[in-house]
Amino acid sequence: MIVHMFVLGIDPGLSRCGYGVIQRKDGKEIALAAGVIETPSEMETPSRLTLLRDEVRQLIVEYKPDVVAIERVLFQHNAATAISVGQAIGIVMTEGISAGCQVIEFSPNEVKQSVAGHGGANKQEMEKMVRMLLGIQTPLEPVDAADALALALCFLARQRVEV
Repeated sequence: MIVHMFVLGIDPGLSRCGYGVIQRKDGKEIALAAGVIETPSEMETPSRLTLLRDEVRQLIVEYKPDVVAIERVLFQHNAATAISVGQAIGIVMTEGISAGCQVIEFSPNEVKQSVAGHGGANKQEMEKMVRMLLGIQTPLEPVDAADALALALCFLARQRVEV
């Protein structure tokens, strides 16, 4: 049984990529970091992807996560958005695997079910549940940071069930 674990949650995106780092120590989850990596839209895509890669790499170096939990994109209305999100996911997966992390994807419904108890939770419910579960008093803004923490919480909740 692992009693000490670091999980990096990633809500992928090229313009805005949410991240959240949670430490589980002796059965208690503690948020260590949460935020958003933003890349300027006026930059060329290869430069934006490089910037995203560098930031994700720095998070992995700094926090040394055991696991990188990423949101699986199931459907996008906008093809250009779907492509850029897919590119961001590829960057995050590659960096995680290269650093020796376990990389796992969760669907939005899996995350909502694990964190809020039902797959129909909205953004506000999820943000509130994340704060409650982690004992965070101040609102998590932007919401991408809360989404990333929810991904890390989802992984940890599923670990409890599977062990």
